[in-house]
Amino acid sequence: MAKVEIIGLARSSYTRVVRMVCEEKGIDYDHVDASPHSPEVNAIHPFGKLPVMRHGDFTLCESKAIATYLDRGFPGPALMPADAKQAALAEQWISLVNTAMDATLIRTYVFAYILPKTANGKPDKPAIEAVAPAMQRQLGLLDQAVSQTGHLVGDQFTLADINVLPILYWLRHFPEGEAIAASRHLSAYYDRHAARASFKRTIPPPIPPRPTKPS
Repeated sequence: MAKVEIIGLARSSYTRVVRMVCEEKGIDYDHVDASPHSPEVNAIHPFGKLPVMRHGDFTLCESKAIATYLDRGFPGPALMPADAKQAALAEQWISLVNTAMDATLIRTYVFAYILPKTANGKPDKPAIEAVAPAMQRQLGLLDQAVSQTGHLVGDQFTLADINVLPILYWLRHFPEGEAIAASRHLSAYYDRHAARASFKRTIPPPIPPRPTKPS
């Protein structure tokens, strides 16, 4: 049987999501580190986004679709609840991450540090300050959600958790990410699941220092 190939930057949260799925399911896969809009990615994704997957002559784009294919198509622990209501709740959380939390926590907050649009290349402090209230609301929502069972949905580790953990990983690299540690339940949740083999085996390489210009 053909080997699964996951194509996308190791530092990408969404690439890490599908790699964690492979690790949780015990899927033998290859990871190709490739940038957005690279030839390998453009060949599969119509908009050049990460990640993409190749499995023999079958190709697929979009992390949610890839994760669903891997979960349903391979043996190993199911990553979506069997119960219809619990599965719907997991889908709800994944949608919240994809439509709101990623934009706030990664593409606005984290990018203000690693890809700032400032003239001198230093962190975009106005952007960071502006997004702080939304960050607090979203992290507070997650803190409340995991307070009962240590999972986002029921007492099962699901695709919903896998979508959140790579985001929390990057938040902890920057000062305002201390809000996670201040959120007692969310901090315990992160520490618990960061110990999973799937999380440890997919830790991305460090972000290289960004050159700055004199102010």
